[in-house]
Amino acid sequence: MDTIKIVLAGQANVGKSSLINAMTKSRLKVGNFSGVTVEKTEVRFEHHSHMIEIVDLPGTYSINGFSSEEKIARDFLQNEQYDVILNVLDSTHISRNLLLTLELLNMNKKMVIALNMIDEAKKEGLDINAKQIEAITGIKSVAVSSKTKEGIGELLNTIHDVADNEVRAFSNISYSDIIEEQIFKVKKFLDEDDYSYLDLSSREMAIKLLNDDDKFYKEIHDKPVFMELQPLLLKCHDNIHNYHNTKSHADIQAIEHYAIAKGITAETTHKKTTNNKTLTKKIDDILINKFIGIPIFLFLMWGLFQLTFEFGSIPMDYIDMGFGLLSEAVKSSIAHEGLSSLLSDGIIAGVGAVVLFLPNIIILYIGIALLETTGYMSRVAFLLDGFFHKFGLHGKSFMPLVTGFGCSVPAYMATRTLKNEKDRLITLFIIGFMSCGAKLPIYVLFAGAFFDSDNAGNVLFAIYIAGALLGLVMAKILRMLVFKGEDEPFVMEMPKYRLPTIKLIYIIVSQKALSYLKKAGTFILAASILIWFASTYPKSNSDNPSIQLEQSYLGQLGKASVPFFAPLGFDWKLTVALETGLAAKEVVVATLGILYNIGEDVSEDDNRLLDKLKKEVPFATAMAFVVFSMIYLPCFAASMVFAKETGGYKYLLYLFVFTTGVAWIMSFITYRLLL
Repeated sequence: MDTIKIVLAGQANVGKSSLINAMTKSRLKVGNFSGVTVEKTEVRFEHHSHMIEIVDLPGTYSINGFSSEEKIARDFLQNEQYDVILNVLDSTHISRNLLLTLELLNMNKKMVIALNMIDEAKKEGLDINAKQIEAITGIKSVAVSSKTKEGIGELLNTIHDVADNEVRAFSNISYSDIIEEQIFKVKKFLDEDDYSYLDLSSREMAIKLLNDDDKFYKEIHDKPVFMELQPLLLKCHDNIHNYHNTKSHADIQAIEHYAIAKGITAETTHKKTTNNKTLTKKIDDILINKFIGIPIFLFLMWGLFQLTFEFGSIPMDYIDMGFGLLSEAVKSSIAHEGLSSLLSDGIIAGVGAVVLFLPNIIILYIGIALLETTGYMSRVAFLLDGFFHKFGLHGKSFMPLVTGFGCSVPAYMATRTLKNEKDRLITLFIIGFMSCGAKLPIYVLFAGAFFDSDNAGNVLFAIYIAGALLGLVMAKILRMLVFKGEDEPFVMEMPKYRLPTIKLIYIIVSQKALSYLKKAGTFILAASILIWFASTYPKSNSDNPSIQLEQSYLGQLGKASVPFFAPLGFDWKLTVALETGLAAKEVVVATLGILYNIGEDVSEDDNRLLDKLKKEVPFATAMAFVVFSMIYLPCFAASMVFAKETGGYKYLLYLFVFTTGVAWIMSFITYRLLL
């Protein structure tokens, strides 16, 4: 008769002994663990042609602790032979008990979760979804009551199934984005090296290495792979330490496990009545309330875009005036016509048109940084989970999508935290619908040109929300037609609310602002020179600047593309601006700055780009242009990252066709409706 050896592990007072009594009528054998006075309880009984042997470990809150009970539990779990860990949880304190569960999961053993005292949980108004816990953790979970014997038979059958299965289940637990990012890097290295160890997956090995698992480190330290792996591990550890502001792996693991346990509890346990609310809970009752939570979020975003336009427009006038004076000074001081035109109409007009919107960019990034660092964005992700599932998205898709409001490049990389490939691909395909910071200058430019200052902030908000909603609709279509499959459960880190330091906000915003200026001074500068050259040459025999512009290389390129864009109301200038935007969205504004600031008919007091656009571009055309800019393919850098994250350039081709087609259709509808 085969024997199944089970180890009972759980925190103190979870009812392990009473559960043993409910599982069998056999007499318990009580003694001590070898060499210590800690009590050891064992029992043997027959069930379904198997001999079941149970060892009850002492109750422990952590296997990483230093008490005698914790040391005994850790040594037994790590060094003794057994078939299954039966992790017993108190159903009335799920969140606290899950902290030990998460430590046990890292041991990579066969395991079953018993949600004990389910009868008491029901009396307290707790509704616990065991199947959801199983789906989230990847570990078989059964709700039981040692008092009423509810679920005992199912628990024993589950233990049999897990023990008899040659392949153990792999944990589905997701960590915070920073940890998942480092896991992805190490896992990718191990996969490329084709390194394997026992029955551990590459992800499990990566987690052990990042957790500084002593036993696994000793096993791998002398392997050839470790020499190449060590620099990557050091860099990954530095990233984690800098983010958490500590080098203590125990502290970092505690933070991670606390957040995950809280997230699992929030997703799987619902309480009908609540008492003794904490401040965080009181705030959450308002901010993630199912009735007013989303309106509050929308109001905060609306306020952010109001501030972005209202406060951003103040320094814009001075920056615009400064570049205008600089342009005039260059024209008056340089006699050489070609050089003067290059500097004033090319470099200053192009780069100036981009730098002009730096204040708006800074305000937007400050707002997003505040919402993220306070812990609010995690709540919004949880709040929108149900809403997202209606559109075929995973709740954790929210964080990459929100990141997309800043820049698509880190947003694409943030999708690595989505383990389901179809969820990840859908999210990747719609990130571009979340308008990145580089698109903000386009929106501010057209909002300022075609709307008064009182409504411009509302227009910005409407553009961003419209793009996001359209992205959700496209996600639903992709889920229905292309990436079919079941939605997965969602667990999001729910950190405590905290006040961000001025230093942290400064670091986040200054890095992004400097990156924006660096792009303006390098890539945009080069693009502006190239665009100026293409708009100036070949020289025409006509003295009319407009004719010269139309006959230039840029004009020829634009006119060749006009048939495709003509139904949208775009002339060749707008067409060229969109095409240069494939390199970087900031170049759209730089291109418009060059094209619409050339001509003898432009007087000193009427040379602002906003005024030129308002005079030369019809309202319907302008709005169609904004819609197209909102949707079509992201910049070159983001496109390359997209191809890398999806695993091939064929997906980039699909993205180009997908976004261009949607952009053309939506722009056409916008243009026709506003004519």
